[in-house]
Amino acid sequence: MLTRRKILNLFSTQFASHQFNAVSKLSRVPSHPYSEIHKTLNPFRVFLLCAWNSTQASKFPEYEMPSVTWGVIQGRKEKLVSRVIVFDFLRGLGIVPNELQDLELPSTVEVMRERVEFLQKLGLTIDDINDYPLMLGCSVRKNIIPVLGYLEKIGISRSKLGGFIKSYPQVLHASVIVELVPVVKFLRGLDVEREDIGYVLQKYPELLGFKLEGTMSTSVAYLVSIGVNPRDIGPMVTQYPYFLGMRVGTVIKPFIDYLVSLGLPKKILAKMLEKRSYLLGYDLEETIKPNVDCLISFGIGRECLPSVIAQYPQILGLPLKAKLSSQQYFFSLKLKIDPEGFARVVEKMPQVVSLHQNVIMKPVEFLLGRAIALHDVASMVVKCPQLVALRVELMKNSFYFFKSEMGRPLKELVEFPEYFTYSLESRVKPRYQRLKSKGIRCSLNWMLNCSDQRFEERLQGNYIETESTGPTFLMGGKLNLPGNAILSDEEEESDDEVLYRRTVSL
Repeated sequence: MLTRRKILNLFSTQFASHQFNAVSKLSRVPSHPYSEIHKTLNPFRVFLLCAWNSTQASKFPEYEMPSVTWGVIQGRKEKLVSRVIVFDFLRGLGIVPNELQDLELPSTVEVMRERVEFLQKLGLTIDDINDYPLMLGCSVRKNIIPVLGYLEKIGISRSKLGGFIKSYPQVLHASVIVELVPVVKFLRGLDVEREDIGYVLQKYPELLGFKLEGTMSTSVAYLVSIGVNPRDIGPMVTQYPYFLGMRVGTVIKPFIDYLVSLGLPKKILAKMLEKRSYLLGYDLEETIKPNVDCLISFGIGRECLPSVIAQYPQILGLPLKAKLSSQQYFFSLKLKIDPEGFARVVEKMPQVVSLHQNVIMKPVEFLLGRAIALHDVASMVVKCPQLVALRVELMKNSFYFFKSEMGRPLKELVEFPEYFTYSLESRVKPRYQRLKSKGIRCSLNWMLNCSDQRFEERLQGNYIETESTGPTFLMGGKLNLPGNAILSDEEEESDDEVLYRRTVSL
């Protein structure tokens, strides 16, 4: 019993010594944030508070250092008086503090001035603060500095931090460890490149407020389920991160279902979205459906809609009625192509709706300058709309070779305008030389409209087979050459594969 009492007395003596040292240290530093606390708190609580803060400050001196934001512990009346003074200060700056009534704020004007000035140094104006006054409830040291430091670390430059805060001020309330870091790890897990994280978040800062197990995960899972390659999700996010915030049931799935109902296979849709994820941003009811109806009203066949959309997916989001009306009138006025012929042009090359009229006229004027009649030029354009997008320099070289070396009549060009779309050096010249060496004379279609393998088979057979229909030209992609491959019954392509082969390189 005696021993126990001695131990307690010893502990009490040592504790009192530490307690006295801590309190006296605080009393000697008037500017210390806890210099007045000992007047209202018992010494034991002061000791614990100082000891805990000392430990935390040693770990994170920049972000966890005790802030001077709260000042003296006040009673209820003192708090009310301080709040009135702080609100008067804010009103003097032009800030409306109505939304701050229930928010815990600094007790002194000096601390509030520090916050306002810090935000202004970032580039925020009084109007920006009024748009989201709750940011004034964030401590500079405990909230703002840690968040800004992390944003800069992940790739948002210091000069752009102010703009980022303007667009998404709620980020100042976020916990770096609990809320921000998991979102960045999620994006990295989707194969978003590390150097692209800052770019993605600047485009769509609201991502930092999303729950991982909610909309983002569901959107990704659905896109993968329709055939999108998981490896392409990262580039899709970099190009158009907004789809991570779209609900599957109300936005993404109705978009997919509608295009599938038009005849587009999901495999093709997946390829389209992998390269052009911004298509998901087109409004289904206000933009996509009216544009599809517009195409039909201008004479584009329903059976051609899948091919038109696959070749030029952007057509779904254009102000289409105005563009089609303008181009149809231009083709009628300058090329004497009637509305039906214009519809065939759009079916074969839908990009023509966005092609500048000056660009269209350059190849047309070149052909007219070669003594080809206007009605023949119109016929050539309807057969091969790609003519109006060709460079005149390349057309000149091809035409010169056609006239000087091959010595053929213009009628053959009118019948097979696709001649201008083949490479002069890699296809036209080599094949013409092979035919000339064998003494074979054939049409341009027979010479050019086949693969290299089929061309060799034709030469070895020393005969001219029945000519097939001309190739299907699709802007920006490979040509579909009829008869360029013989498929057995077992190797017959599915409809989806045929459509995919006919679309542009996505």
